[in-house]
Amino acid sequence: MTKNPLDRLAELGEEVLGKASQSPTAARVIQSAMQMKDRVDDLSKRVRGLEKMEKRLTALEKRLAKLEGGSTRRASSSKKKSATKKS
Repeated sequence: MTKNPLDRLAELGEEVLGKASQSPTAARVIQSAMQMKDRVDDLSKRVRGLEKMEKRLTALEKRLAKLEGGSTRRASSSKKKSATKKS
């Protein structure tokens, strides 16, 4: 019975996976790849957290700049008033 190319490819793939699973070197490579995946996942979570913090920091900086801008105007206007009273 003639097998189609997909059946042959599937059999070859199974053979390769079987041989690779018995190889200690391949096992170490697979283990390292899984650890790297976990580390990348962890780093991506941390980066997402940093992006949220940056947005919050930007909003706080804008609020602070607005408050400082208002306080410097008041201080300068109060100086002018006190200076005019003295003279």
